[in-house]
Amino acid sequence: MSTVAVSGLVAVPAADLWRLLIDPSRRFPTDGPVELLTPGGFGPGTAWRETRRRPDGGELAEEFVVLAAEPPRRLVLGSPGDGVDYRITWTLRDVRRRRRRYAAVRVTVRAVPAAPSGRAVALLLGGLAVRAAERVLRQDIAALAAAADRPAEVA
Repeated sequence: MSTVAVSGLVAVPAADLWRLLIDPSRRFPTDGPVELLTPGGFGPGTAWRETRRRPDGGELAEEFVVLAAEPPRRLVLGSPGDGVDYRITWTLRDVRRRRRRYAAVRVTVRAVPAAPSGRAVALLLGGLAVRAAERVLRQDIAALAAAADRPAEVA
């Protein structure tokens, strides 16, 4: 099992950022359609599929399901992978800096091998996969800030 976490600040209140975070079609730019897989409102059990472009030029379709939602502070998503299941936790909280309100954002991805092949991949690509995941998480925070039309400071 490996865990990657990235933090950042976005110049909007956490409640405003929450509204973007729970809208899969506006959350991040994707290279393909975002397909809602469940009917009804947003909450535990909501599932969708989105397509992103990989760094090698290929496409990656990912499915997400909401495991927990505590507006406007915590969102937990699950995503099955190839031999590895992912748990993505978004935590938001309001902070003040120089008399401005910001959302302090922390996103944590935990990879849990779901098959023997997942353990082998984790051992072979551990450090490389962590760096790639950190890069994607930084891009996701920056994209969320851009969707809010605000700058982000990503650590």
